[in-house]
Amino acid sequence: MKKEKIEIEFSVYSSSDELQENDKILLEKARAATAMAYAPYSNFKVAAVAILSNGEMVEGTNQENASTPAGLCAERVMLASASMLHPNTIIETIAISYNNLNGSSNEPATPCGICRQSLQEYEDRLQHPIRLILGGQEGAVYVFEKSTSLLPLAFNGKDLIRS
Repeated sequence: MKKEKIEIEFSVYSSSDELQENDKILLEKARAATAMAYAPYSNFKVAAVAILSNGEMVEGTNQENASTPAGLCAERVMLASASMLHPNTIIETIAISYNNLNGSSNEPATPCGICRQSLQEYEDRLQHPIRLILGGQEGAVYVFEKSTSLLPLAFNGKDLIRS
């Protein structure tokens, strides 16, 4: 038997005031965009705002549905919009924020498993790391240099063609 170890590295800031100006602006846009989320069931409003390599910004918010599996997460809404509006354009950085109307919004929340898989696929497809800035409406902020850090040993297209 052989043991392996997986570690992830990310930066922790006590508040958005410590971020570089461009990152702070992107996170503020994500915080504001949570107001556009459709979350009448959970009251957990999420927004993802990306800056692309061409300088454009693309936003997405969660879109809930009474038929729970039919809802969409903010990250996947944003990825689909970026892919459609700006095909094959690199996503440099994504800021993800939330507003929990039933409680506090002062700690970073990480993307769900399906969103981690979707981010990994997008990053892999364009062969470029996607930085993630994660923060609530206030408080600590996490910065990951690549989204694939959130999903070690991810399933990918290569797994489908193994012989």
